[in-house]
Amino acid sequence: MKTEHFKERLLAEKEKLESEMGSVGRRNPAVPNDWESVPSETGAEPDLIDQADVIASRENNAAILADLEARYDTVLEALSRIGSGTYGKCEVCGAEIEEARLAADPTSATCTTHR
Repeated sequence: MKTEHFKERLLAEKEKLESEMGSVGRRNPAVPNDWESVPSETGAEPDLIDQADVIASRENNAAILADLEARYDTVLEALSRIGSGTYGKCEVCGAEIEEARLAADPTSATCTTHR
């Protein structure tokens, strides 16, 4: 199987996800490859009335970031499989993953039988 096309798609998705994660979070300096949410900036220190909005914003960003990170991890795993030469092989049975399945989702790790 030619993986270059899928690698290009996965790298583009990785870049897009990093950009999206950067809009609601930042890399966690204490934990490599981890992100932490940040509240939307208002440009000023919030007063007591605005603190609830800041907390809600942080919680919303944390939920968005969790979803983005999960997708990001699957992209990294797929890129790792390309690097190790196991991309396109079902992780359950070892059979080739259908081209249409990979075209629909290049991060697929299993064939349609084992999805």
